Amino acid sequence: MDKTNKGRVFEENADGRVVLCGANAYELKYYFNPLFRQIPESIKKELNIISVLFTQEAGGIFTILFEKDGTISIETNADEEDITYDEITAGLLVGEVRRKRQDLFEALGLYYRIYVLHEDPAELLGEDD
Repeated sequence: MDKTNKGRVFEENADGRVVLCGANAYELKYYFNPLFRQIPESIKKELNIISVLFTQEAGGIFTILFEKDGTISIETNADEEDITYDEITAGLLVGEVRRKRQDLFEALGLYYRIYVLHEDPAELLGEDD
């Protein structure tokens, strides 16, 4: 099922997740889902830096996604024949990105839950109490 927000359709993957952004070391490209263009530029730039630096360090493909419940997932993978991709470095970097950017990902998850899932902000902000 697609979700809408002010006329925009948020296409979900087969498993119900929505891609926020990602970088591809093979094509030297960065992707930011235009459906989230209302996110502040400073956050977009930070996501770009995180994604590109990750693929420069570990290689492969790096993706940040929204799960069905609004939480953020980070995925990394590589082509089977890519001998330069370092799975250990990639795993360590994912952990480091999660730790260092925890507040950013929590804020993005809250944004998604309010603007895409249409959850009540008062209830969400009261969950921490």
